Parts: sequence; structure tokens; C-alpha cells
Amino acid sequence: MDDFIAARAQMALSLGFHIIFACVGMVMPFLMAFAHWKYLKTGNEIYKGLTKAWSKGVAILFATGAVSGTMLSFELGLLWPGFMKHAGPIFGMPFSLEGTAFFIEAIAIGFFLYGWDKFNKWFHWFCGFLVGLSGLASGILVVAANAWMNSPAGFDYINGEYVNIDPIKAMFNEAWFPQALHMTVAAFCATGFAVAGVHAFLIMKKKNVEFHTKAFRISAAFAMIGAFGAPLSGDVAAKSVAERQPIKLAAMEAHFETEKGAAFVIGGIPDEEKGELNYAIKIPKLLSFLATNNFNAEIKGLNDFPKDEWPPVAVVHYAFQIMIFFGVVMISIGSLYLYAFFFKKNWLTKNWLLKTFLFATPFGYIALEAGWTVTEVGRQPWIIYGIMRTADAVTPMPGIQYSFYFFTAIFISLSLIIIFLLRRQIQMVPKLYDPTDEQFNSKNKKS
Repeated sequence: MDDFIAARAQMALSLGFHIIFACVGMVMPFLMAFAHWKYLKTGNEIYKGLTKAWSKGVAILFATGAVSGTMLSFELGLLWPGFMKHAGPIFGMPFSLEGTAFFIEAIAIGFFLYGWDKFNKWFHWFCGFLVGLSGLASGILVVAANAWMNSPAGFDYINGEYVNIDPIKAMFNEAWFPQALHMTVAAFCATGFAVAGVHAFLIMKKKNVEFHTKAFRISAAFAMIGAFGAPLSGDVAAKSVAERQPIKLAAMEAHFETEKGAAFVIGGIPDEEKGELNYAIKIPKLLSFLATNNFNAEIKGLNDFPKDEWPPVAVVHYAFQIMIFFGVVMISIGSLYLYAFFFKKNWLTKNWLLKTFLFATPFGYIALEAGWTVTEVGRQPWIIYGIMRTADAVTPMPGIQYSFYFFTAIFISLSLIIIFLLRRQIQMVPKLYDPTDEQFNSKNKKS
């Protein structure tokens, strides 16, 4: 593994790991706050226990996200000094604001965890809600920085120099809103399905059924918001890509020849040497419509661009197909759940419906990782699109592969620790969080 590939692999691993916790931090506090609101409105102690259980999970995942996010920040400087030398002064503002949001989130989660029966009940609730707001802001600000790499703005590039820097314009670049919107919706979808899947499994195990049923229904509702919002936000993001990065769009669809009324493809195996896409299902004119709202619009093919500016077509195409596939599956599950909720109430307790959510537990995060692969790999060979190549930004320091191995070991260790801690949290539900359980009542009597 040469140093350039090792640097890219380490960055991909770090981003892929951290993005899971970033999404959890954007959404999970809102589930927690909703359960808390239900408790304050109804007085049902199950919702109080659920809030406490979820808050401990939020704290565990917040701590892990803080570690992985810090590592990611250092990696930008260590692995890509050429990039940070020029880009740091331009897109540093969203990173500094993200740090502020992170500190607010840390303070709010501390207040919430230790504020039970100490604060005014609605102030206490607001602290939990603030954890969600600051987590959401943190995620959006980081996406704004990434969007700048895809749509550089806020400076003039003259004779190899970055001049007339405008940090506000850089932060609110043309890509930030489409990317931030799609990322937020995807986070709701992925986290909602993941949490619903865990609670569906525990319902099927006949453990604390009422407790887990309430948790399942809240998380499933959040999953529906994401699942049905994803096509809309995806359409906004796709149109933005078509306008700003036509070569990325061409790679996503493995679209080699420029044509009017271009077809949208499902599946297929790209052959970059021959410039062909084999075994694909084609829907006539749909790509032109999705990209421009015009069925007959011209869509540029890869062959219109220099080959040394092509991203890895197969990787981008397959990742895009994976994202679309799992997105459609989750929409289908969401439609089935809504039909059951409104017209077939007896289905809601059926094992087959719960199993559907159990199998869908990882689907949102698979789609999320695939979407980030499209975003990042589809920008190659540029680290700043159209301005700086990735190969020109990498560190000259040798031995990067050892850093990659070391960071991989850290991420594996963190994953094992998280699994252990979350598993323990689930095992403690009867004793600490479910007031209808005998173990909970016997423990309280002893204390």
C-alpha cells in the first residue's frame, strides 16, 4: 500500500466510522426529547424510563463521536497539509462554529443527565432538546465544509494564489443546502430504522414488551420522516450535482455518451475501457427529467471529459445503486407500516412486521455510507473540485500505511467497547428503566 492510497484509506475509514455517530448525534436526542415530552404530558413512568435509557445511550455515542471527530480533525492536517495550507483560512468558519455547537451539546447533555428532579421540569426537557439542536447544527456545519470541497466559493484563484477570501460565502456555497438537507433526512432515516430494529427484536424476545413497544413506535415514526423525505431531498441534491458536477452525475449513472432524453439506469456493470454499461435496466428519458425537469434535456457523458478527470466509475456507480436500492426498500417498509398503522392495527403486533424492521436495522446506515462514497469518490481526482488534486494535497511524510493500521485498530477497539456498553444498557432495562418490571420494583424497595 503506497502512502497516497494509505492516506485515502485512512480518511475513508475515519469518515465512514464517524459519520455513524454524527448521524446518531443529530437524531437520537430528538427521540429522547420526544419520549421525555410524552412523560411530562401523560405522567406515564414508562416514558420516563425510556427517556433515561435513551439518554445513557446518547451519552455513550456522544463520547465516541467526540473521539472519532477529534481524530478526523487531526487527520486533515496530518494527512493533507497541502489542502489545509490553502483551504484552512477559507472554510475554517464552519469548523470553528461546529466546535461551538459541540461545546453547547456537551454542556446540555451534562445538564440533562444530572438534572432529574433538580431543574424545573420544562427547563430540564429543553436541555435534552438543546442536545438535539446543537447536534443537528454540528452535523450541518461539518457538511457545509465538505460541500465547499465540492463547490468551492468565497475566494478568487489567481496565479496559484487564493485571494479575496470571503468565509461567509465559502460556508454558504451552492452545495451546502442540498447536501445538508439530504444528510439530515438520511440521518433521521438511518437512526430511526436502527433504533426501531433493536426494539423490534426485543419485543419478539418477549422482554419488557410494553416498554419496547413504545420505544419502537417512536423510533419508527422518526424513520418514516426520513424514509419519505429522502426521495425529495435526494432530488434536490441530484439536481445540484447535475448543475455543478456533471462528471459526477455521469459516473453515478455510468453514462458514457452525451445524449438528449437520457435514460435512468438500474443496475448494470460498467466497462470503462469500452465505454459501455452492460446488463442495465433503462428507463427512457428519466435521467434527463430528474436532472433538469425536462425529459429531452441533454446530459453530458463521461467521454466529454478528459479521462484523467474521471472518478472511479465502477465504485461511484455501484455505491449509487446500493443507496437507491436500500432507499427504495425502506420506503416500501415505511409504506407497509403506515398502512398497518391506519388500516390494519392488528398487524402492528405481528412478528412478521417486527422481523421486517429487524432485517432493516442496518439498511439506513448502508445507504448512508454508500451515499458518502458517491459524494467523496465521485469528486476524485479533486480534493477541491476543479482547483486542487488530491494527489497534490497528500503529506510527503513516509510510512502512512502504519498510521492506517493503527487507526484501524483504534476503530475496531472502539466498536467492541460500544457494543459491550450498549448491550449492557439493554440488559439493564428490567432493573433500571422499566417500572412495570418486577426486577425494577424489587430494586427500588431495597434502595
